[in-house]
Amino acid sequence: MAHIKLLNEELPGIVGLLDYRPETGKPLTDLAEILLRGPSSLTSGEREIIAASVSYWNQCHFCHTSHGAAAAAHLKSGIGLIDDIKVGLSATPVSDKLRTLLHSAQQVQRNGKNVTDEDVAAAREQGATDNEIHDTVLIAAAFCMYNRYVDGLGTWAPGPNEAYAEMGERMAHVGYVRF
Repeated sequence: MAHIKLLNEELPGIVGLLDYRPETGKPLTDLAEILLRGPSSLTSGEREIIAASVSYWNQCHFCHTSHGAAAAAHLKSGIGLIDDIKVGLSATPVSDKLRTLLHSAQQVQRNGKNVTDEDVAAAREQGATDNEIHDTVLIAAAFCMYNRYVDGLGTWAPGPNEAYAEMGERMAHVGYVRF
């Protein structure tokens, strides 16, 4: 049970929090929609991997698993992608560009000041554009906020990966905007 009395205690993770305060929920979902599904040269699947990875590093089970499921839906890779993200995508072929962007995302997750000129240069060497670097840093920063919101209010989350498959499909193909 969440630390506060939600309007609908059956809604997991951030969903219950967005429902609790629609006036704050709307800008949060609008931001997620733009970052993860809006126009970008990074695919939605790549952006979901960034969000799921940051959420895993932050130990936010709900966000890691739901966004991992969304990445799996975009990439048609199967729900096992959720666990592969935890081990650094050892079984999932991803580009060297995405790997360098994930490194920058992890630096942001630890402390934004940890992103170095060398990290940015490495991403550029792999073909990352300034927009892709920008969006990676913003996704990482936003998901640090989302993760702390979810976990700071003690929301509940389904355990098994399979419980997130339908949610991942909806997030990937319908989107985030609910209001």
